[in-house]
Amino acid sequence: MSHNTIEINRAMDLFDRHHNVWLFGYGSLIWKADFPFIERRPASIAGWVRRFWQGSHDHRGTLEAPGRVVTLVPQEGAVCHGMAYLVTPEEFAHLDHREKNGYLRLPIDIRFDDGGSETGLVYIARHDNAAYLGEASEADIARHIAAARGPSGPNVEYLVHLAHALRAMGHEDEHVFAIERHLLALAGG
Repeated sequence: MSHNTIEINRAMDLFDRHHNVWLFGYGSLIWKADFPFIERRPASIAGWVRRFWQGSHDHRGTLEAPGRVVTLVPQEGAVCHGMAYLVTPEEFAHLDHREKNGYLRLPIDIRFDDGGSETGLVYIARHDNAAYLGEASEADIARHIAAARGPSGPNVEYLVHLAHALRAMGHEDEHVFAIERHLLALAGG
């Protein structure tokens, strides 16, 4: 699958007749909502973990030197915490462009921290997309992130904002926080 997934995502018609749709964010969508939304609620999804295994050629890196951003990887018994946004379907034109670098819109069951659940959407970069970098040690990922920079800024900024947002929500993420620790050690702090 190519880097650019805009057309594939536009073909997804599961929610076409809905007036609004819940969107689950687990990476930059937690802390950077650059789109209008009706409501925002802390939420989680079951059976997935967040991993810095996706390349970013368009935001936190370049084609020649991609950065690393998060995607979701299935893991039995896991829970991934994030933020859910209630949006109108019109917002997906912007979101499909924002998430075009290998991410596909997929249906997902979203559980809200304050109770209840809804079927909504999530963008996931699967292992078969052209930008997928795959598994690496947290120390190697930290070194990669420390060196990467793209049109949206340094890759370090993405990691730091994500770690801060997860802490502010009161959630631990062993993978994210381990990379952050390695990054701090690299910086001498």
